[in-house]
Amino acid sequence: METVTQRVEKQPGNSAAERHYSPAEIAELWHLSAEEVRRIFSNEPGVLVIGNAKPRYGRRRYVTLRIPEQVLERVHRRLSNV
Repeated sequence: METVTQRVEKQPGNSAAERHYSPAEIAELWHLSAEEVRRIFSNEPGVLVIGNAKPRYGRRRYVTLRIPEQVLERVHRRLSNV
């Protein structure tokens, strides 16, 4: 019997089931700072932005990024072809 997770993983182009990376994980892989990774991926299509990107006046911005593996590979290819 097939589970729901197995069905979701079989669907092509389903980014919800693919691996998502934190900026800290990518920073470690690419030997960069987490802040530099956030800068690279902050406006990239397909990146999950969780939190309030535009807080009220005088408030600190709290945003969590989660980068899908597909986006990570796309950005890596783009940066490698310079």
